Amino acid sequence: MELIGAQVAAPSQEALESPFPRLFDGMDLIALGAALPTPFHAYSANTIRQRISGLQAALDGLNAAICFAVKANPSLAILQIMAQSGLGADIVSSGELRRSLKAGIPANRIVFSGVGKTEAEMGEAIDVGVGRFNVESSEELEALQRAARTREAIVRASVRINPDVDAGTHDKISTGKSDNKFGVSITEARRWFAAVSCKENVRLDGLHVHIGSQILELEPFRQALHHVSVFWRELVLAGHSINSIDVGGGLGVVYRGARDKPVNVGDYVHTIREALTGFEGRIVLEPGRYLVAEAGILLTRVIRTKQGATRNFLIVDAAMNDLLRPSLYDAWHDIELIDEESDRNDLRPGTVYDIVGPVCETSDTFAIGRQLPQCRAGDLLAIRCTGAYGASMSSTYNSRPLAAEVLVDDGSYAVIRRRQSFDEMIAGEQAATLWRTA
Repeated sequence: MELIGAQVAAPSQEALESPFPRLFDGMDLIALGAALPTPFHAYSANTIRQRISGLQAALDGLNAAICFAVKANPSLAILQIMAQSGLGADIVSSGELRRSLKAGIPANRIVFSGVGKTEAEMGEAIDVGVGRFNVESSEELEALQRAARTREAIVRASVRINPDVDAGTHDKISTGKSDNKFGVSITEARRWFAAVSCKENVRLDGLHVHIGSQILELEPFRQALHHVSVFWRELVLAGHSINSIDVGGGLGVVYRGARDKPVNVGDYVHTIREALTGFEGRIVLEPGRYLVAEAGILLTRVIRTKQGATRNFLIVDAAMNDLLRPSLYDAWHDIELIDEESDRNDLRPGTVYDIVGPVCETSDTFAIGRQLPQCRAGDLLAIRCTGAYGASMSSTYNSRPLAAEVLVDDGSYAVIRRRQSFDEMIAGEQAATLWRTA
């Protein structure tokens, strides 16, 4: 079923960035909130297209491929936008492989990353013709050789190096320091290339680096790319062919409007150009958050307010199972009241709230000490910048069905994942009636 409409003009930037927005990709949020039960995730198709085209324009003249990091938002409709825009996919599981293929992304534009690929997953990827594997340990390299030899196939692989660079981001999304689980040292990678002739079915001809996510400064990228550049040149002098350099992702976005200052995408690409001057192979980028985060909002309604002993609580119908980032990372998301008279919210007195969900965990908290216009039951709130790692990290904790997802495109919307029913939530469960012994 076709879920994505034709490319059209985006709404004005003023409409997207208004402090109390009513329009979201041409759609009135009050009307959208009335049409569908909250909570639900909504994505702006045009915002995603703008991000893609902006990055493609910055890369003009480079032999470069953009492979969307599927983990950020694996919705089939979102992946269809990526496919229609000519992007590939960066995957970390067979499930993400199948989603990418189903959405129309060709297998040869898929890169298989991740530290825990099983041999069965590698075999499945080889069978469909995945373009490249990013390998992160010597045991994984051996497993890839076995899987390829069994199928009498030749596969292309890149070694993920760990440059021991601090990305200056949250510890839980840092991936390029020596104590992180990702990649191998340059010393170990050097040994792999020295023994490359022993891998008859694996063509080790690429390098990969990814130092973390939500990076808001250029310097960590410069440092990581410097390590990659020096190693690439060393390998070429030693007679090795390097046909692919994967620079990862990590570009930050605006979660906190008054504070976050993302890296300019043109400056980022210029940094890549400088570091890899003279490289004649394919440069691969793996953006995820950067392409989709700011395109998403989580719409939720106020259930009630509660006056505690020392704090005002605003209890909403969304919860940590719908958006885990604040609970998991202490992450900030801008939160705004969407009022019938959005330009007159100053008529409501400002009130400081702890904004919390109904899940039975103290960590089910979206914001602490946040000032909003005074709210009441039934008010509609937008939690902003939830297009990445929102729905993709959701769960059914407290037996709460998965929220719906909606794609908005120039004033129209399509439900791209309906709200999960109770029967769907328990579909895989059954009573203990069939007993076996091992």
